[in-house]
Amino acid sequence: MDLELTGRVALVTAASKGLGRATATQLAAEGAKVMISSRGEEQLAKTATEIAGATGAQVEYCAADVADAADLARLVEQTQQRLGGIDVLVNNAGGPPPGGFDALDDDRWYLAHDLNLMSTVRLFRAVLPHMREQRWGRIVTIASSSIKQPIENLLLSNTYRVALLGLAKSLAVEFAPEGVLINTVGPGRIATDRVAGLDANRAEKAGISVEEVRAQAEKAIPLGRYGTAEEFAKVVTFLASGANTYTTGQNFLVDGGMVKAI
Repeated sequence: MDLELTGRVALVTAASKGLGRATATQLAAEGAKVMISSRGEEQLAKTATEIAGATGAQVEYCAADVADAADLARLVEQTQQRLGGIDVLVNNAGGPPPGGFDALDDDRWYLAHDLNLMSTVRLFRAVLPHMREQRWGRIVTIASSSIKQPIENLLLSNTYRVALLGLAKSLAVEFAPEGVLINTVGPGRIATDRVAGLDANRAEKAGISVEEVRAQAEKAIPLGRYGTAEEFAKVVTFLASGANTYTTGQNFLVDGGMVKAI
């Protein structure tokens, strides 16, 4: 299948590793010109070089903190200047820290608000004018399986990931007549550093090994294993592509069947 991404410009945030990196790599492999960002410039530069070497695509990088409005404005400006517009946006941000209600003070709530919700609002605001003008655009927001089912001890994520779903659903309706398709994808237990950290936190709280935590988690997944970042990236890339012509306002899980909710 031709995903019709050749020559398209894609911006992927939080892309120096994990789900963002895998998505940027898949987009580049399909012929897109890709801008990647994250906070750590050294790792970001290394990732850009590796993706370009593996795919032969043009891959640029710009260090930015998605929780910082000025950084996001600079990131979008740099993408437009270096690559000539933004056709595809993949919203991604690091997950907020774990914790239940009693462990979370106002500062942590405000940080999660800026990191996970306002970063997405600001990126939508920045890229939509170009997409609307050309009457073509694809936006995919990476969320969490908590958009379908809350996750224990992840109150901040449970709250703000669902907010992202409401935002994306609303904007998908508003901008569909102008050719902009907007969807949300939630990862389940994907083998990334983030999930490894959550497993370690859970192991410490339960007084068991990380291996035991992972074994317990895998028992709840019908496919019997954690997913790979590459498997997740394939779903995002299709939704972000020209091959997707009639899917918008939807939310998908890539979780091996873990979430049982309808």
